[in-house]
Amino acid sequence: MSTHEALPVSLSDVESAAELLSGVVDRTPVQHSRALGLLSDSEVFLKCENLQRAGSFKVRGAYVRMARLSTAEKARGVVAASAGNHAQGVAQAARALGIKARIYMPLGVALPKLTATKDHGAEVILHGHNVDEALAEAKRYADSSGAVFVHPFDNPDIIAGQGTIGLELLEQLPDVDTVVMGVGGGGLLAGVATAIKEKARELGREIRVVGVQAENAAAYPPSLAADALVPLEKVSTIADGIAVGTPGQLPFQIIKELVDDVVTVSEDSLAQALVFLLERSKLVVEPAGAVGVAAILEGKLAEAGIDSKKTAVILSGGNIDPLLMLKVIQRGLSVAGRYLTVRMMLDDRAGELATISRVIAESDANVTRVDHTRIGGSLSMGDVAITIDMETKGHVHSETVLNNLRAEGFQPVIVKL
Repeated sequence: MSTHEALPVSLSDVESAAELLSGVVDRTPVQHSRALGLLSDSEVFLKCENLQRAGSFKVRGAYVRMARLSTAEKARGVVAASAGNHAQGVAQAARALGIKARIYMPLGVALPKLTATKDHGAEVILHGHNVDEALAEAKRYADSSGAVFVHPFDNPDIIAGQGTIGLELLEQLPDVDTVVMGVGGGGLLAGVATAIKEKARELGREIRVVGVQAENAAAYPPSLAADALVPLEKVSTIADGIAVGTPGQLPFQIIKELVDDVVTVSEDSLAQALVFLLERSKLVVEPAGAVGVAAILEGKLAEAGIDSKKTAVILSGGNIDPLLMLKVIQRGLSVAGRYLTVRMMLDDRAGELATISRVIAESDANVTRVDHTRIGGSLSMGDVAITIDMETKGHVHSETVLNNLRAEGFQPVIVKL
């Protein structure tokens, strides 16, 4: 392992950032999760950055970065690009510091995130169809106007600011032995790892730090294996807050030295984690903020050979579009066997639908939607296609419903959400 003096950010940098943030950001609570503990054979605690000002940890790094600008730089203003949390963090920090902020957001950005960013006082410009296009435009504006570009993760001050979560966590949970969190570009993971690892060394003990990525947006595992930045050809995940195709150069330097492991989780477990947090912890968390919980639900720590007795999961944000939440909840319920959608082909004759309704009712499932179609490219004359959504009570109950339909001669096909 390299000497830590060679790394871009040190514990003293994080401690200085914490002084800057005193009275500016909230000291977010740590909540015990008995339900997750029962699933993981570990005491599990949730660090609730979803309850932070502006709804995520991003304001920490943004404020530190901008507070350290020179008077001349502050006068020129700042510019950033984001589809959500970074935009709100920069906008909030700019308002607190009296700095003019311009934020580029992609066309089609979720309305709640657009509105919240404007409400913090930033000038919002809609540009491009994705964050990369908005980012390129923001950099062009910075070059032409002299405004300071505030990068979402590849900057020492940003990393140090995010690392203050680690200092808080150690004060709130001094005997923690494993800390788990999501990773996109890597600013959060790099900052927290710097604080946790260096502080643990001062205390003469070891604390493991684990990053989690969505498996369809996992640039860190191949990059760490190659010891070089490996860009992904495609990124596709509901966890838009960590949908980053290439690791940040500075975070990567820190993560490869200090982080114990980076694991991946499926889209289904992400949806299940969000529903789990809603039901069992009464917390609204966006998919990117729930990846650590998804890792516990999937048993990823045990797979990685980590035997944790006291685990902390950082819930990094809670800014979720209600329309996305609706879709994710449906998918999460489906994964848990509590929401079942089936499609069947029937003969177009009287009584078929009544029979299906009877079987479902006798199976104690609740129908929420029926789509009954006689016309379609794959339908023959005399055929009917029927799609039924129903509430069920778990995988065993869902299988019972399916078996009862089959016993009546139907051939239900499960439709994945």
